[in-house]
Amino acid sequence: MDLGLGGKRAIVTGATRGIGRAIAERLAQEGCHVGLCARSAGPVEETAAALRGRGVRAFGRALDVADGEALRAFVADAADDLGGLDVFVANASGAMGGGNAEEAWRAGFDVDIMATVRGCEAALPFLERSGAGAIVVVASGAAGEVVGARRAYNSVKAALLPYVKFLARELAPKNVRCNVVSPGTIWVEGGHWSRIRERDPDRFRSALSSNPMGRMGTPGEVANAVAFLASPCASFVSGANLLCDGARSGRVQY
Repeated sequence: MDLGLGGKRAIVTGATRGIGRAIAERLAQEGCHVGLCARSAGPVEETAAALRGRGVRAFGRALDVADGEALRAFVADAADDLGGLDVFVANASGAMGGGNAEEAWRAGFDVDIMATVRGCEAALPFLERSGAGAIVVVASGAAGEVVGARRAYNSVKAALLPYVKFLARELAPKNVRCNVVSPGTIWVEGGHWSRIRERDPDRFRSALSSNPMGRMGTPGEVANAVAFLASPCASFVSGANLLCDGARSGRVQY
C-alpha cells in the first residue's frame, strides 16, 4: 500500500535506536526525506547515512532535546535543508526506567513533555505552510495505566495526551493533523525490557504473560502505526490516541 509519503519532509527526534530508528527507517522506506536528532554524534551520522542509502535526503544533528534553543535551531535548520516540513514526530523520552526518583521526574518533564511541546511549536510554522501537515507524538500505553511501583513515566506520558488533543482541535482549520501513538511493551535488543529480563526475570515473565498475543511488540510495528498517522491515508484522523499494544490494555477508549 502506498501511503502517499513519497517526497514528504519529516523530522524524528530520538531517532538512532529502538522505536525512533524504526520510525525514521519506515518513513525513508516510503520515500520521505528525514531530519533526525539524538544525543550522540556517531549514531546520528550512521543513521543519516543509512537513510541516504535508501535514496532519500537525510539531515542529522547531535543535540540534547532538553536544550530548547538547540532543539528549535535544529527544527529550523532541518526544515531549511529538506526544503520544508510536512511531518514532525516527537519520539525522544527520558523518564523510562527511572522509577519515582526526582531525577526521573525532571528528565520526564524536560524531555518527554517540554521537548515535545517545544519541538511541536517550532515545527508549526513549517507544517502550516505544508498544506497537509502532521504531528505524531509517541507516548505510551502506560499513560492510562497504574501498574506496579509508583513512577514518573506514566504521569509524564499522560500529560502529552491533552496537549495533542488541544493541538488537533486548534490546527484542524490550518490542515495540520495531530495524533498520538501509544506503544505497549516493545522488545528492543539491549533496551528496557531486555535489561529487565536480565535483572528481574519474574517481572519480565509477568509483563510477557500480560500480552494476549503471547509476545511483545517490535519497533517496526510501532513505526508502521506512526507512518500511517503521518500519511495522507489518515487525512481525516486527528486528535486520536492509537494504542499499539497487541490488546494488552483492558480499557475502552471513547
